[in-house]
Amino acid sequence: MPLYRDEAVVLRTYRLGEADRIVVLLTRGRGKVRAVAKGIRKTKSKFGARLEPAGHVSLLMYEGRELDIINQAETVDHYRALRENLERMTDVMALLEAVDQVAQEGEPNAALFRMLTGALRTLGEAEQRPALLVAAFYWKLLALEGVSPVVDECVECAAEGTPSAGAELVGFDFAAGGALCRRHRRGPAIDAEALSLIQRILGGGLAGVLAEPAGPAAMTVSGLATTALESHLERRLRAVHLLGH
Repeated sequence: MPLYRDEAVVLRTYRLGEADRIVVLLTRGRGKVRAVAKGIRKTKSKFGARLEPAGHVSLLMYEGRELDIINQAETVDHYRALRENLERMTDVMALLEAVDQVAQEGEPNAALFRMLTGALRTLGEAEQRPALLVAAFYWKLLALEGVSPVVDECVECAAEGTPSAGAELVGFDFAAGGALCRRHRRGPAIDAEALSLIQRILGGGLAGVLAEPAGPAAMTVSGLATTALESHLERRLRAVHLLGH
């Protein structure tokens, strides 16, 4: 079997037999990969805790017909600060589930890998948990998927979203394509503050948004982000709802 090296983030794991686990990985060079970690559940496993979800690892693997086999695993970043904070770990699980659903097996996606490792690093290094990190990640993920919503004008009539233009944007319907003016309003309501946060996330102002405190506007943006991503995936994101996002 061909032997190869790659860098990866562990998305999830599940049991295989008495002592092994299947590890689902987002790799830098090969997209999503499913691999077997043999003997990982034994006390003297050579892998230790390196292959836990969110682990950022450098791997040596054999390429298999259906499942690859992990031969070596070295830690690049364990994100220890995240593992010691339950609230931040809920954010981590919400990120990993979304990536697991979007990533395609055997299709390299370097941009997605950079997004995920960047989000984990930001979450781990921030003095205070960024209230909008998960929501911002979801909006950026939709943009990466090519389904970024229209947020600067009404998706129905293209009127600019300002009161002076006579078309203040007051609704948001992802199925319709984005923001809607008062005349064409449907879907959940959105106010100017929440809309501005989404515009900044998608328009290059992410760093400032991540410094924003929790509040009604942040809650609106988070709820809409989850709804939009679930609409795109056509499935419910379990981690978001189970963990209270």
